[in-house]
Amino acid sequence: MTDEDRVTTDLLLHAYRSGIFPMAEHQNDPEIFWVDPRKRGILPLDGFHISRSLARRLRRDDYQMSLNHDFLAVLDGCADRPETWINAEIRDLYSQLHELGKAHSIEVWMDGALVGGVYGVTVGGAFCGESMFSRATDASKIALAWLVDLLRRTGFTLFDTQFITPHLASLGGQEIARSAYHAHLAEALRCDADILSQPLAGSGQEVVQRITQTS
Repeated sequence: MTDEDRVTTDLLLHAYRSGIFPMAEHQNDPEIFWVDPRKRGILPLDGFHISRSLARRLRRDDYQMSLNHDFLAVLDGCADRPETWINAEIRDLYSQLHELGKAHSIEVWMDGALVGGVYGVTVGGAFCGESMFSRATDASKIALAWLVDLLRRTGFTLFDTQFITPHLASLGGQEIARSAYHAHLAEALRCDADILSQPLAGSGQEVVQRITQTS
């Protein structure tokens, strides 16, 4: 790869503002390709679905939450699977974005151990979710619920999930056309949201109450 071909953080942020995101074929593939799916996954911030069982799980006090406490550990947790699109260059780029305040992580802890999390990139009022992982039952669902609550309180209008999985669909995720996504993105880019402008919720009970009152 020449210097002209090298992906920079500026190029990466420009791609997100254009509705495009990077992937690699596998962890050891040195090449990055750009993706603009015909069908795009989103998680409507006013339509996050909390089932009764998830509500009970969120209200328990056997876990702790943090924001940006260990970004690289979340990224590595997301890459720790048999097949991953997170190669060494992507890991390096997102760690740089985190240092620039453009990439953020939500962590779930139990007994001092990191058991789940989600990370993504912020551009305007859009949170572009990259990946999540879970090492304990419902840990990724817990992370998403706390993240949705935080995004709603800090001015975000779009939660991009790139693709839709059965897991995301069960939480209210939707698949929309590329043109509709780009329209949502254009609107979100006009917003001045700041994920750091508010702290995480004080308790899971608060998360449940706020989300269920307005969903």
